[in-house]
This record gives sequence, structure tokens and C-alpha cells, in this order.
Amino acid sequence: MKKWLALWATAVCCVAAHAVDVTDERGVTVNLPQPPQRIVTLLPSLTESVCALGGCERLVGSDRYSNWPESVKALPKVGGGLDPNVEAIVALKPDVVLLAKSSRVTQRLEQLGLKVLVLEPKNHADVRRVLDKLGQVLAVDDAQRVWRVIDASVSAAAQSLPASVRGTRVYYEVNNGPYAAGESSFMGETLTRLGVRNIIPAELGPFPKINPEYVVRANPDLIMVGERSAQGMEQRPGWAGIRAIRDGRVCRFAAAESDVLVRPGPRMGEAARIMAACLQDKAK
Repeated sequence: MKKWLALWATAVCCVAAHAVDVTDERGVTVNLPQPPQRIVTLLPSLTESVCALGGCERLVGSDRYSNWPESVKALPKVGGGLDPNVEAIVALKPDVVLLAKSSRVTQRLEQLGLKVLVLEPKNHADVRRVLDKLGQVLAVDDAQRVWRVIDASVSAAAQSLPASVRGTRVYYEVNNGPYAAGESSFMGETLTRLGVRNIIPAELGPFPKINPEYVVRANPDLIMVGERSAQGMEQRPGWAGIRAIRDGRVCRFAAAESDVLVRPGPRMGEAARIMAACLQDKAK
């Protein structure tokens, strides 16, 4: 009997040792009795971060846009971040669902008894914080090792650029709303570290919707944009006269490159190298 009680006490102690309280972006503290073994992600950057921390095998479902690393393409897809299929998520019996603040199903999933963590990085500090949160969730030591690789890669990309690139005035269009990547976004912060000037100031927010006339007046030296969003850009009123368009200094990123560039996660170092290559090629 004593031996059984001792074993029981040890088991309880071990479970308690692995239990964790994680406070998400809503300020809600989510109790996880043990590291989750079945995880659904509804944001590509969270999918990639979980995998970078060694948790890929714990993923049982993801949003339709998650496509890296290669193994996640085989996961059941449960819709988009904004329009996920609640029934499909519930059917996967996840221990926790990781999603963005903008998702419309958080409350519904919680009402159905699921654990939900809201995590949505928008700048470099957010990425570091989210990695720490995911490290807690996965019971991974030193989650910041992922950030150190990102940080070193961004620094290396910056050091690869010639002095002549410094001060180049850049406009990064995220989509043809047009929505831009501002100085305070993770993309804007990477551009700053590369030594260029973003025409969208921090006070406008991370990803503001921009009046096209604003870009005409700002007259950037170089434009970065995804191929899908670039269609018809030259036909916008006044845009043909923008220095970047007039002089052919527009970097049009293929879909695979855009995926890397717009996701605040472990591939941000690769994103910096893509930006640096654009600057090397187009900036004068």
C-alpha cells in the first residue's frame, strides 16, 4: 500500500511539474495540465514556429495557408484563420488551438470546451515573446535559440549590403488594398535594420491602409510587392511618375518568397536575405 501511495504521489508530482499557465494576447490565462500532444494552428507563422521548436509531430491540423515545412502540407486543413471550420477543428480533438487575435471563432471554440491560445506577433519583440510562450506550451528549454538564429541572419543580411544602399526610401505593399508594411511592423523593423528608410511612419501603425495618393507624394526610390498584388500598379493614377516605377526599381516577389516575407516567424532571417537581394539588385 505504501509503495502504491508513493508511486501515486510521484505521478501527481510529475503531472504538476509539467502543468503550465500561459497568458495570451487577450490577457487570458490558459491552464494546460500537461504539454499538449495534439495541436491545431490557425496562423502560418504559428505553425512554422511550433515546428522550429521541435513540435511539428504534435500538429494534427492547420489553416489552409500553412505550407512550411514540407511535412505540414499533409496535415488536415481546417479553413483559414478568419473562416476556420469549427466542426473540423473539434473533430481533431486538439489539446490546444493556436490562433490570431483576428480570428472570429475563439469564443465558439472555448464554448465547446477547447483550450485556445491567442498569439499574433506583429513586430520583432512580439516574435520573441511568442516564441517564449510557445516554448512554455511545448515544454521546450531555450526557445530563444530560434530568435538568436533570426537575429544573426538579419545582421548578416544587413552587413552584406554596400553603403550606397543606406537611406534608400522604400515602400512595401503587403496587398493591393493597398495595405503597407509600416515602420513599426516586423517587416518594417527588418527594413530599418537593413539600413533603408520606410516611407510609412510608425505612427500610422504596423499595417495601415494607405491612400494611393500618399505613395505618389512620398515618391519612394524602391517598391517591394508580391507578384499577385503588383498587377495594375503602374496604372494607378499618378503612379507611373513615381521614381521607383519610372526607373524600374520594383521588386516583385513570387508567391513562395512572399510567404517567407509576410510571416513573423522562424524564416525572418531568410526574409531579410530576400529583401537584401532586392536592394542589391534595384537600389542605386
